[in-house]
Amino acid sequence: MKNLLLIFIILTTISCKSQNTEKADEINVLFIGNSLTYFYEMPQTVQKMLNETNPKIKIDQSTFPGQSLSGHLSEIITSRTENGISTRKKEEGEKTETEIKIAEKKWDIVILQTGTVSVLIPENREFKTNKAISEIKKLVSNPNCKFILFNTWPSKTEYPEQYCYPSRMIDKSIEKDRCCSPTLENLQQETEIINESYDLVAQKNNLLKSDNGTKFYEVLTKHPEIELYEDESHPNKYGAFLNACVFYQMLTNKKASDLIYNGEIEPKTAEILKKIAE
Repeated sequence: MKNLLLIFIILTTISCKSQNTEKADEINVLFIGNSLTYFYEMPQTVQKMLNETNPKIKIDQSTFPGQSLSGHLSEIITSRTENGISTRKKEEGEKTETEIKIAEKKWDIVILQTGTVSVLIPENREFKTNKAISEIKKLVSNPNCKFILFNTWPSKTEYPEQYCYPSRMIDKSIEKDRCCSPTLENLQQETEIINESYDLVAQKNNLLKSDNGTKFYEVLTKHPEIELYEDESHPNKYGAFLNACVFYQMLTNKKASDLIYNGEIEPKTAEILKKIAE
């Protein structure tokens, strides 16, 4: 009986050590963003790709409709439906759902996404986006965490186009009534300005940056038969698959074109999107 008890203790100890080692080997990745990230379950698609080649990379997300990076830190969600959320300002001592999620694990990689317009308007970029990124970085407990900025894409629009926010929405210290983006004249120029705006944010905050915007532009101009949009701005299943391929490659340094996984995408279209992601 004593021998059986000793064997049980040894096996239990070995099992616990094995589980702890497996946990220690995991690479934990957190997406923070809004519907541009979660449409068509893009983070879950990345996980399915990773399961084929790098199953120790684990994906999680804190993504809510219409939420900016600053909103992730300042707004408490009071109700939610399939299409939206209601929020109120955080009070002293409260934590938002994203703050709670950040505290759950020692994240190895955090991928940050905010609305494209909020990055295009210089004052909003400086007063809100950069400030929020700085605060998020301080909340992450892993000093070796890598941060990736999710570079988004142009919306469907008629040119010329210009986006503006009331200055009071950005910061009370701004003296003019409105803060606006540059005037956007065509798809190529808009893509370039979006990419340049994200470059400024990445440089300011010492972030890596994805190139989803450029990849969208390449599909739109070289493969117009492939529709990437669900509506005026959100990705459909093809746009989400393309985004997933981009992040799969960033997380693994492997080619998406070598993946077997196609999800719900037709093989020929999936092959095109995988190649473009490279």
